[in-house]
Amino acid sequence: MVILAEGLFSSLNSKTANGAIRYLPEQVVGVIDSTKAGKTAQDVLGFGGSIPVFRDLNESFPRQPNTLLIGIAPTGGRLPEEWRETLRESMRHGLHIISGLHTFISDDAELASLAEKHRVAILDLRKVPREYSVVSAGAWRTRKAKTVLTVGTDCNVGKMTASYEMDREMKRRGLKSEFLATGQTGILIGGRGIAVDAVVSDYVAGSIERAISECEADGAEFIHVEGQGALTHQGYSGVTLGLIHGTMPDAMILVHQPARKTDDYGFPLEDLNMFIRLHEDIVRVFRTTKVVGVAVNSVGLKGDVEVQRAIERVESETGLPSADVYRLGAGKLVDALLEHLRREVAGKFQGLLGRR
Repeated sequence: MVILAEGLFSSLNSKTANGAIRYLPEQVVGVIDSTKAGKTAQDVLGFGGSIPVFRDLNESFPRQPNTLLIGIAPTGGRLPEEWRETLRESMRHGLHIISGLHTFISDDAELASLAEKHRVAILDLRKVPREYSVVSAGAWRTRKAKTVLTVGTDCNVGKMTASYEMDREMKRRGLKSEFLATGQTGILIGGRGIAVDAVVSDYVAGSIERAISECEADGAEFIHVEGQGALTHQGYSGVTLGLIHGTMPDAMILVHQPARKTDDYGFPLEDLNMFIRLHEDIVRVFRTTKVVGVAVNSVGLKGDVEVQRAIERVESETGLPSADVYRLGAGKLVDALLEHLRREVAGKFQGLLGRR
């Protein structure tokens, strides 16, 4: 695939592009961004190696892409008018289209007709099947699989990466684990999930509950639900609360970027214990659950020494294990999660004995 990220290819502004480069690098032939043409993904992101940045679509053709991925979401998630010609040209050259925009390319009469004419497919990652328009039914009360939700001190802080890496670590250990994406990038990478920011607000909790039940029916014993937004973010707190109520997690992982001091609204992000208490209290209305670890996003930190110091500060402040799951792996957090779940099961067993 060649990734369209015109004018916005960066660490913070091209989440879908960055996720594809990080986890699907063998499928990426390059990125289109005329403002950074001639650079590499490594130059721009600090990872991605020699994946090139092209000036335009034509520059990518010698690398023979067969798919155009729209790798950014402009404000509002709408299709910018100036991108239409790039999409037209892509389809004329036989490229399939993958889009995470709120604008559904497949519903655009002109582009859909062009796709049919040139026999190319359009995949809208945010398009929600009608059967996910359901109200939560409280399935967590009888659920056997263990659910783990990543929650953040802010938006765009690495919740998808933390969930995905924990799922990969569990799979490496031979556990029946599943990554359940809740955004377009996670769906692209993991292949399973529902883009909850495209779900009507009444159905956010129900849609993720339904998706969890489907994972359990397919044999998953541990389900890592990708978090979205942040409870304290005035713009995107609603989707976070919906995910919490739909997941009713057995455990949570807090995700934090130490280099980021405030959110978009100036809300301070440094009191991690406040965030831990907040999330546990929200769930406690229904059940007791715990934040069992902190995933550190090291963007903005310089070198391994500074990353390690940040991890040590987080552990000292919270008393919880912490790790940079991308640089150092998710083993420490998975260990903490499994130990917490083991103690939880043991505690329930002891409670049953006591009642007898």
